[in-house]
Amino acid sequence: MTDWVEFTAKTVDEALTEALIHFETTSEKIEYEVLEKESSGFIGLFSKPAKIRIRKKESVAENAVSFLEKVFEAMGLAVRIDMDFSEEENILSIDLSGEEMGVLIGKRGQTLDSLQYLTSLAVNKYTENYVKIKLDTEDYRNRRKETIENLAKNVASKVRKTRKPSYLEPMNPYERRLIHATLQEDKMVDTYSEGDEPFRKVVVVPSKELNAMPRRNNYQNNYRGRSNYSKGNKTSKS
Repeated sequence: MTDWVEFTAKTVDEALTEALIHFETTSEKIEYEVLEKESSGFIGLFSKPAKIRIRKKESVAENAVSFLEKVFEAMGLAVRIDMDFSEEENILSIDLSGEEMGVLIGKRGQTLDSLQYLTSLAVNKYTENYVKIKLDTEDYRNRRKETIENLAKNVASKVRKTRKPSYLEPMNPYERRLIHATLQEDKMVDTYSEGDEPFRKVVVVPSKELNAMPRRNNYQNNYRGRSNYSKGNKTSKS
């Protein structure tokens, strides 16, 4: 958000007019406060001018850019910021690009998530309706989504074979929901989350339906083992 600027004139209206000319804008795009109202004094003597302070309203995108540019300047990074604001969904999508984006992603996207959270706080400080911020770089969000979905399927396959619970590494709420959603239609496993943030994690367990099924693979392996053992005995005897 731009800084406040003070204006003084004979009246509040005149001070406001000077401010609008200064900012080259219209009244609906600014906000102002009256610091001192004009006073005519006694018989025109000892009159006092009006004093106001004013600042130009910035859009959601402008606030986001202003905040991010300060962050990147402090980090010593040259970052290009591209934005797309959906008024219907009230979502601001921000894509970052540059030479050192790995620094912004961080381990498992933790730095990117933190930056997204801080940008959301900075932007929504000045908005009446909450704006959702989506921050991404180098298509990391989609790549991470595919990784999580594949992880969920592989873990489910392991649980189906071993019929033992599998504990995943701690994840953020979005990634945990992604695990649950990916395995929702799998009738052979169930999922739940346990632990406290930021160490909360997903547990994948065999479903009741899976536990009720006979262990065919084990039966077949045992049968083959007994069969081989019998053959071995016969051979040794001969």
